[in-house]
Amino acid sequence: MELYLMRVGTMRATGGPVAAYLVRHEEGDVLIDTGYPRARAGAYAGELKEPVQLDHGQDVVSRLAGLGIDAGDVRDVIISHFDPDHAGNMDAFPRATFWVQEEHYDTARSGAVPRLERFRALWDLPEDRFALVKGDQEFRPGIELVESGGHIPGHQSVLLRPPGARPVLLAIDAIPTSADLDAAERSIYPFDMDEERVRESTRKLADLARRENARIVHGHDPDQWRILPLAPEPFPL
Repeated sequence: MELYLMRVGTMRATGGPVAAYLVRHEEGDVLIDTGYPRARAGAYAGELKEPVQLDHGQDVVSRLAGLGIDAGDVRDVIISHFDPDHAGNMDAFPRATFWVQEEHYDTARSGAVPRLERFRALWDLPEDRFALVKGDQEFRPGIELVESGGHIPGHQSVLLRPPGARPVLLAIDAIPTSADLDAAERSIYPFDMDEERVRESTRKLADLARRENARIVHGHDPDQWRILPLAPEPFPL
């Protein structure tokens, strides 16, 4: 198993990364999240800047190409949730199955979360394109999907257990920075929808990382990502 961290944009408000992840697995490549819509690279929305700075060539399709991977060949994509900075390029993967928590899929399809509607056309694909996950589930040997709602219903994180190596927990938006590890004291951010579940998921993931002795990669931590090895360099396992 190999892991590649891909910076596919920058949050304008915080300088934090927009992240996608590639797992090169014995049973085939797995992409985790697809980043902000590549069509918005360098773009502005009216008089307001896009919330994500996305330079040309920085999108997930270009990052994968730099690793020798054609987006059209990717068969499995794990989507943490449908926020635009995580699911903005699902249309670039025409042969992929998208693995999403059922709770999140149902919530998004209901139209109950206004922020998901702007780019709805990119994620509201035919039902047969999705594999719906119920709670914590092994995806493949060494890859576990971990329900971690609160930021949004049905958010999911990913635990990797590389053979003979220390596990890695991709916390994504459930614990977006290393300053958010204390469930009781962590910040609640403007897009966090359910404070109680945010704190429950923070506690769940922090406990999981302790039990597994896992390294945690935080989804939007500018300080951590400044020192992490990024693709095309593999993350050391």
